[in-house]
Order: sequence, then C-alpha cells, then structure tokens
Amino acid sequence: MDKIPDNRAWWLVLPVFLLVAFSALIPLMTVVNYSVQDIFGPGQAYYVGTEWFKEVLADERLQDSLIRQFVFSGFVLLIQIPLGIGVALMMPKSGVKGSLCLILIAIPLLIPWNVVGTIWQIFARGDIGLFGWGINQLGIDYNYTGDTLDAWLTVLLMDVWHWTPLVALLCYSGLRAIPEAFYQAAEIDRASKWAVFRYIQLPRLKSVLIIAVLLRFMDSFMIYIEPFVLTGGGPGSSTTFLSQTLTTMAIGQFDLGRAAAFSLIYFLIVLLISWLFFTAITHADKEK
Repeated sequence: MDKIPDNRAWWLVLPVFLLVAFSALIPLMTVVNYSVQDIFGPGQAYYVGTEWFKEVLADERLQDSLIRQFVFSGFVLLIQIPLGIGVALMMPKSGVKGSLCLILIAIPLLIPWNVVGTIWQIFARGDIGLFGWGINQLGIDYNYTGDTLDAWLTVLLMDVWHWTPLVALLCYSGLRAIPEAFYQAAEIDRASKWAVFRYIQLPRLKSVLIIAVLLRFMDSFMIYIEPFVLTGGGPGSSTTFLSQTLTTMAIGQFDLGRAAAFSLIYFLIVLLISWLFFTAITHADKEK
C-alpha cells in the first residue's frame, strides 16, 4: 500500500504566502486596476482599457528616459562587474589585513542612499568639493550642475563608488569557497595567474556573478534617490531616469492611470531583462 504523503509542512509555508500576498500581490493588482481607469477622485473612475498603455509607449519623454536608463545600467555592469572581480582578487585571503579590507570595502554599502547623494553633491563641487576642485586644478572645466556630460559621469562614478563593494564582497566569498587543492594542483602544473583565473576561479565564480549581475542590473535600473539628490535630474533632463519620470507623473502630476500603466511596463522590462540575463548565463554554463 502506497504511503500517503505528509503535507503538513505546507502550513509552515502558508504565513510566507500570506505575507507575499499582502505586500506584493494585492498592491500589484491595485496598480493593474488603476492602469485601465481614468481616476478623477474618490469614487470617480472610468474604464479606459488600454488607452494609458498606448499613450505611455508613444510618450517621447518616457522613451528618452528609457534609453538613458539602458545606457546607464549597461555602463554600470560593464564597469562594476570587472572592477569588483579585480578588487576581490587583490584582497588578502585571511588574517588581520583581510578583515580590515572587508570592513573598509563594506563602508559605502552602510551609507543611506540619500546621504550618498548629499556626500557627492558636496564632494563634486568645483569650489569646496575635493573631487571637483582637483579636477578643475588639472585644467579641466568640470561642472556637474551645468554640463550634461559632467553630470552623467558624476552620477555613474557615484554609483560605482557606492555599489562596486557589493560585487567585490560577493566575488570574495566565491573565491574563498574554492578548495585549496585546486590551487595546489595549478601550482604543480606551473599554471600562470591568468590560467588559474580562467580555468579555476572564473568558473567557480559563475553562480556568484549571476547574483551580482542580477542585483546590480535591477538596482541600477530602478535608481532614484542618488541622482535626484545630486543633480535633481538635470541639467535639463540629462540624468532623469525612469523612476524619476514615474514619480513626477504619479505624485507631481497625480496622473495615476498613466503612472500605473507605466509602472507595469517598467516592472515587465526589469523582469524580462533579468530573466534574459539569468537564462543566458546559466545556458552558457551548461554548454561548458
């Protein structure tokens, strides 16, 4: 006689499902409901179907914000992932020096996002900021409040400073998990440092790098507080990303229908690209 499976363990998971339902699913369904209605006030909502989605997709301002967002997230990944790996490789493996490096590298991650923006707002000023003053002393006319390129590079540099430590710590944990026997075998075979990295360290870091890429893409694609505090989205709209445009639409203009439609498109873009990253990396790993 077949033994009846014991499903009582599902009762332990039930509180998590309820928590997710109240914290994610119900708000999501509310946004979906708003996205198909034109809301004038309490009790004054009219069904408009997919009208808001059509308007959002045709909005040039949102299209420009989307392009800026993709470019920014692309540069974030291209810079922070290799830089984080390099920092992790240079960190001491153990001892007091290793512990000290971990503490120092983790400091930027402990600073709140709005404080990061304020720090760089002062740090990058040409008159009182050490970074801005130093750049100007080199003969470079640097002004992040008036020049589009300077503002863009400052926001990018700020994000690199703030979040590269996360990639470095993840990679460091992956490197520490590699058995010492692999390095001993490489030493016996007189493998070069590049060969050790290519055939031992990098393959063992792939699972960690998947997490790093997904985290940094999702976070950079939803960046809001730091550029808002640093540049306010300017000069002009050069550093106005999708989250700032969405906030202006929802809170500043109180256009809840279009904002809800745009937030759903925003959510689907992040979900789709994250899935593509995950699928591409895992598929490449299986082929090897």
